[in-house]
Amino acid sequence: MPMLIFLKDENILVGATGLHRLNWEAPKCEIGYWGHSGYLKRGLITQAVKGITLLALTYLNMRRIECITDADNMPSRLVAERAGFSLEGIMVNERKAPDGNLRNTCVYAVTT
Repeated sequence: MPMLIFLKDENILVGATGLHRLNWEAPKCEIGYWGHSGYLKRGLITQAVKGITLLALTYLNMRRIECITDADNMPSRLVAERAGFSLEGIMVNERKAPDGNLRNTCVYAVTT
């Protein structure tokens, strides 16, 4: 369920967000997002994440929405926190980066 994020008045693509790995039995899903580097620090991605989170909770009746981010990706972590997600834990050495180094992964979530 991808959603593109455009500047309202200028019709310029500034990012995207979406729900992934929907599990209707739990019911839960994962949210992802990215922002164009030229339009960061304006709150646009946070606003979109808040909106799609509300949509998932209200209309899709999700009870858990996860946001998975690299521990060193502070801009992404701040989006999650500003959008109301809580840090549940950090998985140490959870995955390998393209350069071969092991990376830590943060798990954020909103639950009802």
